[in-house]
Amino acid sequence: MNTDLQRPTTPSQPLVGRLDRLLAPIETALDLIAAIFIFSLMLVGVVQIVGRKLFDAPVFGYIDIVELSMTTFAFLGVAYCQRLGGHVRMEMLLSHLRGRTLWMVEAVATVVGLIIVAVLVYYGYDHFMRAYEYGDSTIDAEYPLWPSKLLVPFAFSVLWLRLALQLAGYLSLVGQPDARPVAVPHIESIEEIARKEIDEALGGEDGSARQ
Repeated sequence: MNTDLQRPTTPSQPLVGRLDRLLAPIETALDLIAAIFIFSLMLVGVVQIVGRKLFDAPVFGYIDIVELSMTTFAFLGVAYCQRLGGHVRMEMLLSHLRGRTLWMVEAVATVVGLIIVAVLVYYGYDHFMRAYEYGDSTIDAEYPLWPSKLLVPFAFSVLWLRLALQLAGYLSLVGQPDARPVAVPHIESIEEIARKEIDEALGGEDGSARQ
């Protein structure tokens, strides 16, 4: 039985939960687009190698295509990763905190993240406008750079929204530490990760044995 479902909720959590459910599909779609770009770039790389080696016909502007596509898989999935708590965390201190103290520290860290991401959105958009107004392009094929640069402030804007939702979730937990966490990532402990890996390994062995 899931004990989280039995925990009480704070007055703000239903609204935060609805906003979380609205934002989550957008983050998932952006992550899927990033994955498609990675796969497409791999195919273009195969065409580049085969075309150059066998037919002496490389892909025109291949280096420029790689340069432009890097922003997709470098930034589009960042909000999705933040939602799942998949980023690198330093938990030497957090692992020893519990209850209201833990949620307060998480809220403060999220505020810092909001400020940093807001600065990145501002200067990223300024960088995009400069490239758009000046007609900046790649060196070889002269592809325009502004679409790629526009993805940076866009992706960080989605990340900012995710951080804002997580801040609301942490603040509600500060007021009621025993409430059910909403819109905040569940960070697994080393024991939980090890237990899951053991269960998956045993499940794989059982499945192969049944076959």
